[in-house]
Amino acid sequence: MLKKILIGVAVVIVALCGVIAMQPATYTVQRSATFKAAPDITFALVNDFHNWGGWSPWDKLDPNQKTTFEGAATGVGAKYSWSGNDQVGEGRMEIEESKTNELVRIKLEFIRPFPSTSPTTFTFSPAAEGVTVTWKMDGTNDFMGKAFGLFVDMDAMLGADFDKGLAAMGKIAEAETRKRAEAEAAAKLAAEKAAAEAAAAAP
Repeated sequence: MLKKILIGVAVVIVALCGVIAMQPATYTVQRSATFKAAPDITFALVNDFHNWGGWSPWDKLDPNQKTTFEGAATGVGAKYSWSGNDQVGEGRMEIEESKTNELVRIKLEFIRPFPSTSPTTFTFSPAAEGVTVTWKMDGTNDFMGKAFGLFVDMDAMLGADFDKGLAAMGKIAEAETRKRAEAEAAAKLAAEKAAAEAAAAAP
């Protein structure tokens, strides 16, 4: 009887390993959102890691996490690393490519809880209302990753975070765009008033 049970368990394990091995070796998560915002303002929120704290869906998970900024201030060569609780883990990012108002390509490396590298891109496209931002992350699945994927939908899990991040980014970008427009309108009005006063004072 024990022998039959052991054989049955072995068969189940082999079958499960086979199912896991057949899972996709890669994954892609992608989300897009359109903002009523200036492209350059939106681009700066991504191209400068110092701005991520305002919209990143993960930054608020651990208010006490340790963060470090290195390399260039913005764009290619800018580096950001973090270490926090189990929710945020530990990792680092580096901007490898930056095209003004068009693209930011980042090398994203997770150290904890599972070591992995996930190329990440943000693309910025002109839209009738302002700008469309597309956030994309690619990753590879080792055996453990494939097993994890049997129980967790990576697209749904990370996609929800992407949606939150883009929504927060949009609020900031739109608010900053409104502030700029108001400042420009005020400056124009002041210039027109000054010109009118100068004309009235002219002999």
